[in-house]
Amino acid sequence: MTTAPSLATLRAGLEPALDETARSWLDQALTDAAAHHGSPDEGPVPAWELRFAQAGRRCGNQHADAARLLLLHAARADVATLTRLYEQGTAAERRAVLYSLTHLVPGPEALALTHDALRTNDTSLVAAAVGPYGAEHLDAHDWRHAVLKCLFTSVRVDTVADLADRARGDGELARMLGDYARERTAAGRPVPGDLHRVLALTERAAEQPAAEEPAEAASAASPQEN
Repeated sequence: MTTAPSLATLRAGLEPALDETARSWLDQALTDAAAHHGSPDEGPVPAWELRFAQAGRRCGNQHADAARLLLLHAARADVATLTRLYEQGTAAERRAVLYSLTHLVPGPEALALTHDALRTNDTSLVAAAVGPYGAEHLDAHDWRHAVLKCLFTSVRVDTVADLADRARGDGELARMLGDYARERTAAGRPVPGDLHRVLALTERAAEQPAAEEPAEAASAASPQEN
């Protein structure tokens, strides 16, 4: 999930993949979630939150992320709700919350969840944390360390949203990657292939303006037509 698919796309892809029982369960779960706003006093744990926890068993683990994301959107989960579900949830439930942030939280208010995921060694959470929400809201310092975290934990850098754009001309990231590569080499350990890919992105981006300079200079030196 390096880019955020639309919720309509998610549902269109999910429903044909479910059997009739799972589709019926999902329809009811989404109805419960959408009705939650009209029933603020339905009890200590809203019915849709129970269904959020059941999604893997009801829809299959391969479809649980999409089902949970749809439930969060239908319930219009706010940052407080997302934080509670994240803190109380399993790794799979936390991952779904992280994926939902780009759809549900327009600003940086949920960055604490992204930072928490990046402190773990759970590769599924790290991969979710460097998705579109992290790409948009992590500051330069934290984003660079998130890229390094991917290298440390063998998370493919393909999962880092907007990698090429954010790496462009980032000399500090290039320095950090170089330091890490030298440390690995000095310790007799292999340098991850993804490190060279990211380093090449920063170098090509940094060199691009210089490559364009001769053409601009030639244009400026040519006689102007009257």
